[in-house]
Amino acid sequence: TEKLDTFNSQEITNLVWAYTKVRHSSPKLFNALSCKAIEKLDTFNPQEITNIARAYAKVGHLSPELFDAISHKAIEKLDTFNNQHLANILYAHAKVGHSSPELFDAISHK
Repeated sequence: TEKLDTFNSQEITNLVWAYTKVRHSSPKLFNALSCKAIEKLDTFNPQEITNIARAYAKVGHLSPELFDAISHKAIEKLDTFNNQHLANILYAHAKVGHSSPELFDAISHK
């Protein structure tokens, strides 16, 4: 996981998505990537935030801390997310059973 310190937002997202596409579960890696994503979430663009949420949901990897961070970042940058991004983020939250009333309320008032 030391190498992960050098990954930027796109590399983190791409790695998570690649594992998801081949349906390879690696809980240890996903836990480490979750921590790195949270640390660097300020550098993620809306598409990268959406993709990482969808990837975690698709493999069913629970990471409450990551989904909390995604919720807060999405609320903070709500105007930069298009409707498809928001729909996918809400879907990802629902898929993993992560409650985020603040995010759902913020989106409903957009």
